[in-house]
Amino acid sequence: MTSAVVKAVGVVKDVSPLYYRILSKFPQNLTFCFAYGSAVKPQIGNQKKHNMIDLIYCVENSYRWHGANIEMNPSHYSALRYLGKGFVARFQENWGAKVYFNTLVEMREENVTIKYGVVSQKDLIADLLDWNDLYLAGRLHKPVEIIKQTNSSQLQNALQSNLRSAVHTALLILPETFSEYDFYFAISNLSYAGDFRMTFGENKNKVRNIVQPQLLNFRELYRPILQQFHVYVDFATGDTQCHQDINPETKLHHLMQLPMVPQQRIVKFWNHGGLQQDMEDVLRAVAYDIDCAVILRQILKDIVWQSSVRQSLKGVLTAGFLKSIRYSAKKIAKMF
Repeated sequence: MTSAVVKAVGVVKDVSPLYYRILSKFPQNLTFCFAYGSAVKPQIGNQKKHNMIDLIYCVENSYRWHGANIEMNPSHYSALRYLGKGFVARFQENWGAKVYFNTLVEMREENVTIKYGVVSQKDLIADLLDWNDLYLAGRLHKPVEIIKQTNSSQLQNALQSNLRSAVHTALLILPETFSEYDFYFAISNLSYAGDFRMTFGENKNKVRNIVQPQLLNFRELYRPILQQFHVYVDFATGDTQCHQDINPETKLHHLMQLPMVPQQRIVKFWNHGGLQQDMEDVLRAVAYDIDCAVILRQILKDIVWQSSVRQSLKGVLTAGFLKSIRYSAKKIAKMF
């Protein structure tokens, strides 16, 4: 893995041995793994030592991985395991945001509780490149703890592409002048604005609480990406204001670089009830429209809303009713 890619996916040099001990309890054929959330990265108002650790396990073959894991850790699964590994794998890949979560898993020997999501590599790459669901792609817009690096050049490139897409999108949403904090807030908010869980069970200041204590981590994550944007933005760190080119032709460039799904939805929105225009014509018209940022924000909100609702409903089945109630209660308790 090149140093540029290592930086782009947010690798932390000294990974806690705890994570490796946790992974040792699972089938080892993972292609990529990262940890995220308040137990992993600092968040204002969430300094509790016993926060649940959130993990994502990326696998090449969901059918084989779940088969092995059901044998090793049957208690992690709800009653869905009785329908077989084939059903579990299909349920993972065909419903919601294509992630299968097992939650409130107690690792007693480590004195921690974890939640882990399983995703196939092909589905992770698709979300990173196209923003089908903006679900795991959104989590990877923010600093995470990479536990197992990927050897797949396709996934490495998709991870970088996802960060570049976040920058193009943030610049379209932000005004001509903004602060470094505004920039990282805009990026972090891409996958929270529209998330129906933000209407209940989540702190309304969650994005601010993520960004403020992690400015240095965000800076490290996006530094190599922003070097590719020097023509479009004069990016400054600290208290100095950043300035970007807001010429419509520059906006058109950013729109042309967006992932496929937001582009398609912009075209659908623009053509609704009117003259049917192709993608380039629509994106050019949007670039010159005073409501360009408003349109883009609404498109992204719709993507996030749909995927968050579907994935949350899916979680009731993968966790089981009792665990779902306990998990929701823990989320609400963290607000107080």
